[in-house]
Amino acid sequence: MTREEILKAIDEKYEAMGQDANTHLKGLLYAEPMTYWDFIQVDALLGLQTQRTTLPDEMVFIMYHQINELLFKMILWEIKQVSHTENIKPEKFEIHLMRISRYFDMLSDSFDVMGEGMEVEQYMKFRDTLTPASGFQSAQYRMIEIASTELINLIDFRFRKTIDRNTPYEHAFEHMYWQAAGKDYETGKKNKLMQNFEKKYKKQLIDWMKAYNTVNLWTKFKELPIEYQKNVKLVNAMRHYDHTVNIDWVMHHYDAAAKYLDSGPVEVEATGGSDWHRYMHPRYQRRIFFPELWSKDELDNWGINNLEGYKVLDKVD
Repeated sequence: MTREEILKAIDEKYEAMGQDANTHLKGLLYAEPMTYWDFIQVDALLGLQTQRTTLPDEMVFIMYHQINELLFKMILWEIKQVSHTENIKPEKFEIHLMRISRYFDMLSDSFDVMGEGMEVEQYMKFRDTLTPASGFQSAQYRMIEIASTELINLIDFRFRKTIDRNTPYEHAFEHMYWQAAGKDYETGKKNKLMQNFEKKYKKQLIDWMKAYNTVNLWTKFKELPIEYQKNVKLVNAMRHYDHTVNIDWVMHHYDAAAKYLDSGPVEVEATGGSDWHRYMHPRYQRRIFFPELWSKDELDNWGINNLEGYKVLDKVD
């Protein structure tokens, strides 16, 4: 654009806002130029790491999880662009799904940072200061799950037949698969991990369930025209995302935890007190975002073949 075209566009922009463009232009005379550290907020970002012990590898653990949370925020940003786009085309749907999958691929591959990047002896010491905190308490991860699929696919597998679309959100929340990490279903009593988590996030997550009830990725896909649902690139992107999140990422997490928690002579609980073997492994809870996009054999063996991969489709019937 020429200088004159730029100035005209600025005038039109601020006129539409009911603002005087000249006032804003004069403000530029006194504005400081942008710097990388101001734009990225580097000082604030680097000031967020606070250790609770003197053990050096605790810093690795803190920064690793902070990076995870930033990636979760990026994933939610991409999901929003699919969920809140009217009449979305398969090409745009696929683009955002593949972005999300790349973020989760990074998360899966990054578990070596923990699996190989911390001394077991140090971890087994500083982890005691974390109790009853746990990575389980990442609300953003729960939001990703809720925004990805219909609630029935996140219900504890034991209770799915008792729940349908008419089930109150509160009741569904009480039967989400993650409740197994801190709830005694016989007594209804919850451990401190779950109590703390729900005190801070329960209302927010139930509101999130309501907000994504009809615009989660799975519902959004099923509402597409049939010809779009048969777009092989989109279907493969859906399958890739499902497998990446619910098998690859989970199993990398599981294996990293096992290196530390199974390293000693006796079985160790997770910091939150959960039976992490059963809670984490995909073959127990069978978390599947897009079940109708998988064959019966793939569903029957979900979480059993673990990281052996899956078939990329060359056509959709």
